[in-house]
Amino acid sequence: MHTSTERAPRPPRIPYAWQAATLALTALAPAVWGTTYVVTTELLPPGHPLFAGMLRALPGGLLALAITRVLPRGDWWWKATVLGALNIGALYPLLFVTAERLPGGVAATLGAAQPLMVAGLAVALLHDRPTAWRLVWGVAGVVGVGLVVLGPQARLDAVGVAAGLAGTAGMATGIVLTKRWGLPAGVGPLTLTGWQLTAGGALLLPLTLAIEGAPPRIDAGAAGGYLWLGSAGGLIASTLWFRGIGKLPVGASAPLVLLSPLVATVIGIGLGESLNLPQTFGFALALTALLAAQLNVPNRSGRAARGSPAVREKTESEQT
Repeated sequence: MHTSTERAPRPPRIPYAWQAATLALTALAPAVWGTTYVVTTELLPPGHPLFAGMLRALPGGLLALAITRVLPRGDWWWKATVLGALNIGALYPLLFVTAERLPGGVAATLGAAQPLMVAGLAVALLHDRPTAWRLVWGVAGVVGVGLVVLGPQARLDAVGVAAGLAGTAGMATGIVLTKRWGLPAGVGPLTLTGWQLTAGGALLLPLTLAIEGAPPRIDAGAAGGYLWLGSAGGLIASTLWFRGIGKLPVGASAPLVLLSPLVATVIGIGLGESLNLPQTFGFALALTALLAAQLNVPNRSGRAARGSPAVREKTESEQT
């Protein structure tokens, strides 16, 4: 029997090695997403963003459901649908629209604004007030990516910009809601990913048929591109991403999206592009902003640790 003088057990300290490993695995997702632009422009048939998004989502979602054999229960039917619409159904086709209508640099800069959007939404939905450190480095990340990828020849298309901002805002909302809702008991990241990919792909299927009609002609290169985007860039990357969101503080996971434009830049260098002095400075600034955001994540029994569903479950199990 507990007395009123007893103190509640403190949440366990999060080991640095555990957090570093989780960050590394989570970072693989935006790193792989950084290949989307080159795959879209070099391999996929143009003018079919809905088909590309649907093919990237639905097969992988059905495969995940077949592996896990777990369907949503109760209010998770509508929660999975909402998350699937934000993270998959809206995001995927908007990404392809952005990639087709904007230079990769402009699209990447729009995506780099996501940590700032997440910080704002976290105030309203998670009651997580962003620190000045996080906001400063969030702005620095956008500036750094902008220096790398924007130039005097950058072409701004209104539809492409709107699609990029809408996709970024949708994913930012999905990140915060995923963190707020956590995972239902007995459900792992692969199951949650399968629910979202299936829901998003199912939403895209009728829209694809109604708006784009018959599928485009798919040659060997396009088939390889769709396979890469649907496997590594879809099911695998999304599973790692949602796993990381559930285990890491939102201030640590959101800045990892800066890896996407940085990886796209590295790919461009590999294809023969070069960086001038301002671009090199921007690359270093964006990478510094990504790393600095992790230094502001407390590795102690503080608000960030308590906000992790994984830590809460571990704490509760140790107390019982």
